Amino acid sequence: MKKLPLGIQNFAEIASGDYVYVDKTRHIYNLITNASYYFLSRPRRFGKSLLLDTISAVFGGNKEQFKGLWIYDSDYEFVKHPIIKLDMSNISNKTPETLEAALLYDLQIKLKDEGLDIIESDPSNVFKSLIIEMYKKYDQNVVVLIDEYDKPILDHIDDPETAEANRRVIRGFYGILKSMDPYLRFTMITGVTKFTKASIFSELNNLLDITMSVNFADICGIPIESLDEHFGEHIEELKNYKMFKQYANVRDDILTYYDGYSWDGESKVINPFSLLSFFAQKKFESYWYASGTPKFLVDLIKNKPESYLTLKNMRISERVLDSFDIQNIELEPLLFQSGYLTVKSVLTARYSPIYVLDIPNYEVRDALNMQIVSALTESGDFQAERAQLEIGDALRDGDLQKVLIILRGLFASIPYNLHVNLEAYYHSIFYAIMTILGFDCDAEVSTSKGRIDAVLELDDKVYVFEFKYCICPPDAGEAEKQALADASLAEAMEQINNRDYGAKYKKYKHGKLIPIYLAAFAFLGRDEIEMISQKI
Repeated sequence: MKKLPLGIQNFAEIASGDYVYVDKTRHIYNLITNASYYFLSRPRRFGKSLLLDTISAVFGGNKEQFKGLWIYDSDYEFVKHPIIKLDMSNISNKTPETLEAALLYDLQIKLKDEGLDIIESDPSNVFKSLIIEMYKKYDQNVVVLIDEYDKPILDHIDDPETAEANRRVIRGFYGILKSMDPYLRFTMITGVTKFTKASIFSELNNLLDITMSVNFADICGIPIESLDEHFGEHIEELKNYKMFKQYANVRDDILTYYDGYSWDGESKVINPFSLLSFFAQKKFESYWYASGTPKFLVDLIKNKPESYLTLKNMRISERVLDSFDIQNIELEPLLFQSGYLTVKSVLTARYSPIYVLDIPNYEVRDALNMQIVSALTESGDFQAERAQLEIGDALRDGDLQKVLIILRGLFASIPYNLHVNLEAYYHSIFYAIMTILGFDCDAEVSTSKGRIDAVLELDDKVYVFEFKYCICPPDAGEAEKQALADASLAEAMEQINNRDYGAKYKKYKHGKLIPIYLAAFAFLGRDEIEMISQKI
């Protein structure tokens, strides 16, 4: 049984150490024989660094390293080329001055390794000179590989001034590559985000962006069809462990929990970090999510809670999907680019495709929703988890009064400075809780007569929810509060009944109509929540 290369990003170590390796060399062959300048965006810990290191090894010319892999038996000649690799995740970037100094230091190390001496203080000029001098030294065109190109910006995404200053530094730094074309054999740049070309790569306008290319949809990640080939023995080993005896099919549960990523709606891949961590730890956990969820993502959702309700089966064009601007960050493309949404299907359109996005799998869905509940309420993970478990029991029992009591306690934990006077704020928290529970809760459900706020379908019952938020004066007495709540509840229930929201969910089980619960919620703020319900 081959070893698990968890945390190893060095191809030579994997190739010589009897580790599992999912062969990507056919993709690499197609890259290096068809064009010269590439850009690829993939989420963190998705195999970008290993891909670049494998490309580096191919250009290193040692054919025997690839014995048993696709490229070994191809017509590729394995000509050795000089290589410059830059890993921007290891470059200090606290300020633009620090970034420039760190770039210069990194390049000076490479100069020393090559026995070259270039007297320059500007990192862009040193980079340019390094390429030219390596070309002269080896009499071969140079290969340039840049990993995590956007790290100096992403590290300061919540500080637009520093992010913009760092953007200007790396824009000029990467921009010199265009003028180096006569000296270059191959260039590839990878990162998480796809900043607009005017922001970063306006000068390097010959980059071929393969992020959404159907030809390279599975260039990173583990294709599901290769799961048995590479990890079959590991799956069989799990069946001997007591905790996995409860699973009828371990393979299917692995796919349910970790599968779901796609960039073309067809090819499905698994995040390698999650899968390798699962086999190493031998338990289902949110490994990828726990390895570094950026705070600014949750902050964006907190500032725009209504956007969270439309994440499921979202339709978006490639033009919008590609956009990322420091001064105008849109949540949806950022969630996709950073791995919290993925392509479920692609719709044909007249001029460009329309992508249908959704949360990829259980790992991301459960962890993301739990963090959203915790962040929107500041209740803490423990209280949020306890609340969602208790609500699950209450819904399965048909006890809406208990649901109301739990919600009051949860919302009471919202600090006054976080409280948002929006119905969508409360709707978002409720929807997140339902989704964490594993319920297939649909938000903003369209009918012929209107739009239902939320619908929850269980095996033996259906819940139809309508939410109302009314602004309550801070000095309102109990009687005034109750009057406001009663009016809102009456309006919500009248809307449910007049528009017959429950009609489309009438169905039979064992010869009987399953019960439908119609529930109206009125939010006056924080713990001021009232509810009325009907059962039909």
